[in-house]
Amino acid sequence: MLLLDGERLLMLRGHDPHQPSRSWWFTPGGGIEPGESERSAAVRELAEETGYVLEEHELAGPVWRRTALFDFYSRQYVQHEVFFVAQRADAERHAPVAQAWTVDEQDVIDASAWVTMGDLVEADDEVFPPRLASSWSDFVPWDGVTRDLGVEPE
Repeated sequence: MLLLDGERLLMLRGHDPHQPSRSWWFTPGGGIEPGESERSAAVRELAEETGYVLEEHELAGPVWRRTALFDFYSRQYVQHEVFFVAQRADAERHAPVAQAWTVDEQDVIDASAWVTMGDLVEADDEVFPPRLASSWSDFVPWDGVTRDLGVEPE
């Protein structure tokens, strides 16, 4: 989920407990539950991970689709991802509701922050998806085209 507040994007910072020196910035999101649409999963995951509550009609997209290949907790994963975008003007003035992190999320999420693309370019940590550290033109503003980012090893 790509949640924007003007020119800032809400990102989470996490780490792998099996590789404590490795940390990264990533977008809120997660799995789709049985019977759930991609759009409703994006809204639910955003609320659970960040406390920001949106309605499905506030999402544009999907703007991106990709398959991520990565190691986490000493296991290899293949994750099919769908990204929606939404604007939340003056988000910092809207207090988020309580987060509902899973035990794993409590172990690996270190922070959340509103960041600019420049912040991500200069970040010492990895950024996922990597494209966020080079261009936001695919979704600011969104032109109505869903882009397939393909398979991205991380």
